Amino acid sequence: MAVELASALHTEIISADSRQCYRELNIGVAKPGKEELEKVHHYFINSHSIHEEVTAAGFEQYALKACKEIFKKNEYAVMVGGTGLYLKAFCEGLDNMPEIDKQIREAIIQEYTVKGLAWLQKEVAEKDPDFWHTAEQQNPHRLMRALEVLLQTGKSIASFRTNHKTERPFNIKKIALTLPKNILHQRINDRVDTMIEQGLVEEVKSLIPFQDINALQTVGYKELFAYLNGTVTLSTAIEQIKTNTRRYAKRQVTWFKKDDSIKWLESSAEALPAIITDIKPPIK
Repeated sequence: MAVELASALHTEIISADSRQCYRELNIGVAKPGKEELEKVHHYFINSHSIHEEVTAAGFEQYALKACKEIFKKNEYAVMVGGTGLYLKAFCEGLDNMPEIDKQIREAIIQEYTVKGLAWLQKEVAEKDPDFWHTAEQQNPHRLMRALEVLLQTGKSIASFRTNHKTERPFNIKKIALTLPKNILHQRINDRVDTMIEQGLVEEVKSLIPFQDINALQTVGYKELFAYLNGTVTLSTAIEQIKTNTRRYAKRQVTWFKKDDSIKWLESSAEALPAIITDIKPPIK
């Protein structure tokens, strides 16, 4: 849909996906295909290495710079992706967060890798109850972030949040596409099966030396690391990927439903004309 919209507007796309930016990750992050990338120029696809630290604050600056380049040539830019914090950073700016010592971050990732989500939830609930009551309790990335801030500063991550929104020098229209739950779940299951057929296990195997870095604490990779390390069977790992992807999709909906400025449309052939009408572009 984003490719079609960008084509209609004669413009370019900025990806807001926190994993598709990594050159080393391909099948498991479902990057746009070669044809899509050739049809419309994409920013933040294959732009970084897994050995680089990529943050929401870094994305904010990257995306603002990309917008500036696009606006030199076009009245519109299209941003697409499901990483809610990255989208929030771009639209509203971020609170100033403390720098985290690399050893603290790596130690938390290592503990989470070994002990799992239940351990992480218990740690945050006990050590930062103020944050825990409002947290996305099934989201390991948010919980690890809260825990590392607490260990670094001795303060709750909630104390660093001011809810100040930065005004941008351009207008923003927010559109969310939705599907009936049964269709969404079937598509997720089918996509995971397709990824396995395309060689996801081999891709993950090639990344085993780097399995503890932050970029690889990702659905589709961590489950197959467990298989390759002999912890679970392949069929169990595949079912876990499907389950965890469905849970992630549910968390995405929960996150975006909190934003009253988003216009929700059912994903269908009628969605694109509705978006274009809403934006009122000069159609040529």
